[in-house]
Amino acid sequence: MTARVVILGGGFSGAIAALHLARAAEAPLAIDIVEPRPLLGGGVAYSAPDARHRINVPAARMSAYSDDMGHFDRWLRQRDVAATDPECEIPGGHLFPARREFGRYLDEQVRAQAAIRHVRRRAVSAAPRPGVGYVATLDDGSRLEADILVIAASHPAPAVPSVLAEALADDPRLIADPWKEGALSDLDPDARVLIMGTGLTMADIVASLAGAGHRGPIAAFSRRGLLPRGHALDATQLVGDFASPPSRTALALLRRIRAEVADASRQGRAWQAVLDAVRRDGRLVWQALPIEEKRRLLRHLRAFWDVHRYRMAPQPEAELLRLGEQGQLQVLAARLVGIEAGPDGILAKLRLRRTGAVADRPVDAVILATGPDHDRLLQRSPPLAALAEAGRLRGDPLGLGLEVDGISRAIGADGRGDSSLWVAGPLARGTFGELMGLPQVLIHAEDVAKAVARELRERQDWPVSAAATMFPLW
Repeated sequence: MTARVVILGGGFSGAIAALHLARAAEAPLAIDIVEPRPLLGGGVAYSAPDARHRINVPAARMSAYSDDMGHFDRWLRQRDVAATDPECEIPGGHLFPARREFGRYLDEQVRAQAAIRHVRRRAVSAAPRPGVGYVATLDDGSRLEADILVIAASHPAPAVPSVLAEALADDPRLIADPWKEGALSDLDPDARVLIMGTGLTMADIVASLAGAGHRGPIAAFSRRGLLPRGHALDATQLVGDFASPPSRTALALLRRIRAEVADASRQGRAWQAVLDAVRRDGRLVWQALPIEEKRRLLRHLRAFWDVHRYRMAPQPEAELLRLGEQGQLQVLAARLVGIEAGPDGILAKLRLRRTGAVADRPVDAVILATGPDHDRLLQRSPPLAALAEAGRLRGDPLGLGLEVDGISRAIGADGRGDSSLWVAGPLARGTFGELMGLPQVLIHAEDVAKAVARELRERQDWPVSAAATMFPLW
């Protein structure tokens, strides 16, 4: 019999899970990836058409295979990508190509597997079927039967803050989705732009505006006004051990990291080497913290972790520095407390963090660059909402995504993991912690593939290739 696996979402996590499941199986297997975008593996991040949107780590640290992290770098060099994009190679020989190149690379790897079919539709519902398995309903009315369903959905879109929604509900001067094709193309080059958010999305927006010849002033703000940090590309040897034993409180973890950074600095070593060691040990560190300490860490330290962990590529970093020195770009620590829309512009009222004063800022456009709206994950995704209503899954207690068990099976209303329903990727981070960037999200998706292959083998006495046992399960 042919086992059928349906994966909802064909971004990085869904593509990697499918790729490694197909490689592991030695018996008949059909994998359907439901993904409306043309590239398998592209997702939001790696489908960006703008060549100025660069991968955020060197290509040598990105791959579809955790046991061969140089695979993507070799793929780029074999195709001589630097010949058509000379800015992708920086001093030292490191490659930071356009993110769409990684999407093309992933698509090529996945399509090489005959067991995988790309279903270019959108799932509108999912439900358990009688016995074992699930059925997914697509936007054209067709249905896909699945012995195992894997949820690899991307993050939900940012929520428009109520203060913006009330004042600029249908106003084209509010750009709520900067990733939408052509979202920035109608901006006047002299427009005064206000960006809500100061993370990597903001850096991409500024790079696009600068590349299009934007001349008007740009202001970006967030509550702390923190910018993503840059890389120390020569700091390849990690510094510190945070797993033996892991800290039991957020404060103890913070003190431990600070002490290690200070010690590394005295030895002339970069803080990035310490933070990368924390990332390496992230799963054990996270799982050792009691839930209240996890909440404390998220509340007080998450913003600082994000800007140190998710770093800018050198090209956009240089662009932001240049625009800042020229006075065209201003970064503020502030929050939006009011907004007034008129025919000649928008007046944004910002409460400055340092002084508490309210500053009026006249602008011509507001661009949203805040994080995903996980608070309404189940409500905003029809398939997830249907599965939650059926009692087959639920949100995790930290509000980061979906609750899963130690091998990433979805936990339903009965509190038990479902061996026919799995979660691959960042929506499982409430259980696993660091699941946003490579290599952690890669390793997790590979592990999900091996666990699903093992489940199918136990059901059907499947043989599994050596690829499935290359890395131990959790």
